[in-house]
Amino acid sequence: MNEVLRQERKFLLSMTQGMRLEEKLSAVLPPDPHNGPQGSYLVRSLYFDTTKNRDYREKEDGLELRRKIRLRIYTPQAAEAFLEMKQKQGGSQRKRSLKIGREQARRIASGDYTPLLSYREDFAAECYALMKRDGYLPRSIVEYRRRAYIKPENNIRITLDSQVRALEGHCALFFEEKPGLYPVLDPWKVILEVKYDHFLFSYIRDMIRSCNQSEVSVSKYCMARAGMLP
Repeated sequence: MNEVLRQERKFLLSMTQGMRLEEKLSAVLPPDPHNGPQGSYLVRSLYFDTTKNRDYREKEDGLELRRKIRLRIYTPQAAEAFLEMKQKQGGSQRKRSLKIGREQARRIASGDYTPLLSYREDFAAECYALMKRDGYLPRSIVEYRRRAYIKPENNIRITLDSQVRALEGHCALFFEEKPGLYPVLDPWKVILEVKYDHFLFSYIRDMIRSCNQSEVSVSKYCMARAGMLP
């Protein structure tokens, strides 16, 4: 299990702004090795929520304390998945994760959380108890392309996400090659996320400020579910 306590900021950019920022970032920061030859990589997540969609509504209401629970893979052929819980308090976030096998992840994606009982980690037991007690259900699949830049000092990681697509329900299709996703973000928009420990170096902060965009509270999960709830 891996646990991280970090600062996070988000911005919504035009495609042109995103391309200009990438030019600046690539000149001073190394790309994430996962970017690969295409310069980006796939991220697919399956989000869980309570029977009354508590996590979605707390995010939409802007509550200071909130959480998300999700499964994450980076290719439909993945042999393993990551069960993750993000807990946020304002601009700070705590993320914990647990690596689980493909078949166990399939069962969890279908709403069977008993595979978590086979792990010794306290985090697995916590997730099982929480998801059973609060009636968590598999809710939505979200997929996008990500370009990432890193700086080891202060664990800085800058990502630009585009081609955000989703599928409401049908979460058992999580590992399918083509699960029938639909766009939930304007194709000419890019989501910029800036994550770091302690503080952000001034020259990086200045590059982000050059985009002339205000910080926003944007959630891919909420975009996926918008319009689907009463």
